[in-house]
Amino acid sequence: MTELKNDRFLKALLKQPVDRTPIWMMRQAGRYLPEYRATRAQAGDFLSLCKNADLACEVTIQPLDRYPLDAAILFSDILTVPDAMGLGLYFEEGEGPKFKQTIRSEKDLDLLSTPKMEDELGYVMNAVRTIRRELNGRVPLIGFTGSPWTLATYMIEGGSSKEFRHAKAMIYNQPDVMHELLNRLALVVTDYLNAQIEAGAQAVQIFDSWGGALSHAAYLEFSLKYMQQIIGGLKREHDGRQVPVILFTKGGGQWLEPMAESGADALGLDWTTSLTDARRRVGNKVALQGNMDPSVLYASPDRIRDEVERILSEYGQGTGHVFNLGHGIHQFVDPANAGAFVEAVVELSPKYHR
Repeated sequence: MTELKNDRFLKALLKQPVDRTPIWMMRQAGRYLPEYRATRAQAGDFLSLCKNADLACEVTIQPLDRYPLDAAILFSDILTVPDAMGLGLYFEEGEGPKFKQTIRSEKDLDLLSTPKMEDELGYVMNAVRTIRRELNGRVPLIGFTGSPWTLATYMIEGGSSKEFRHAKAMIYNQPDVMHELLNRLALVVTDYLNAQIEAGAQAVQIFDSWGGALSHAAYLEFSLKYMQQIIGGLKREHDGRQVPVILFTKGGGQWLEPMAESGADALGLDWTTSLTDARRRVGNKVALQGNMDPSVLYASPDRIRDEVERILSEYGQGTGHVFNLGHGIHQFVDPANAGAFVEAVVELSPKYHR
């Protein structure tokens, strides 16, 4: 087992003392970096980049070579899972992800297979192993997945959606079919995250990107329930270390109390939720991750620094906070501004840990 040289991210997730607030950025390996764009051009397309372990490793580490970040996140995509289940993922230029098959009825469930993790998704595990080897204990590696509800929206709609017309219709017209789909996804996702942990992921995050589109009752029944099922089935220790689990529902600030009871170690927050309020509501049950509006990175370095200070003071003294954006970094952000953001957290946060 390679000794971890920087473990403040893992410690903060477990609410253990740290010297400063750890930081990483969702989508930190991405289109805002010119070196990422060059590597993607070398790969030919996005899926080819995901499936080439050496190139996926390269782009995972690129932001760490620029910024003093406290974690790396596996370069992959949440839609690897439905692709491996047989729906045929492809990308249309300028239109995002698409599926060749969709799930709209009980009969369509027959289209779904149960992937073997080291076969259909072996390229993901190869990437995890390669990244761990190349990191050599520099920082922890985060594995991830989409939530069952979020994955289901793409599988039902056939791609991205703003209205979730077919997915929401299924909730209300065919709830049994939706529950069966979500249960199958939860079982596959549990295996998927456990395989990532076995391959070397030292923390995992469940991205519930579209949970906030649901009503209160529907969120509890069709999203949180299945994330809780996944969390209950995860390996929580590997290589002699605890493996923290982060649950992130974009737009989920109204559900912090039930989310805190899910078994997750930390909750990700978007920028619409006050850290002060969130900390008061969850108490000592979970750590909190977030939550600067990514659009702040379009501002001047001085304004970015002010916002970092405001958010640090909003959380207040003590451990249990991982600084992050409230969602992924935008592709048009100046890398120098991202650097100013990270440097501000590194410089300003130690006083909150004395």
